Amino acid sequence: MTNAHDKLIGPVPLRIVDAARLLVTPYEGRVAEYNIATWLQLPGLANLPVSLLVSYRDGDRRREVSVDHGKVSPHDKILLSGVARLPVKQKIEDMQIRLRSAVPATTLVVEELFIQAVDATRQDRHQALA
Repeated sequence: MTNAHDKLIGPVPLRIVDAARLLVTPYEGRVAEYNIATWLQLPGLANLPVSLLVSYRDGDRRREVSVDHGKVSPHDKILLSGVARLPVKQKIEDMQIRLRSAVPATTLVVEELFIQAVDATRQDRHQALA
């Protein structure tokens, strides 16, 4: 989206950030995974596309990862969800969930926000199957 506008949905508590176990992948290096879902009301953005992002600081570098994209319903609501895979060189700090839109969101109502580190036992099973 050109001329994108970002709006903070919410910061991620440190206890949730630290709960992720870092995986080592062949292409991305160390990666932390989080399940993220949010129900939003976006008055004035009906039928427009938006994106859910995670932004964070990794050492002295600011990074962002796209989680999901969708179109706001005619009733100004949207559910965005997915697994955020965050590459990490040093340490994840100042993690935030953000909404990006082409048109500025004057009002953002967060009905629900869910963030959880991906279950380590599930990661182990997935790697064993790969």
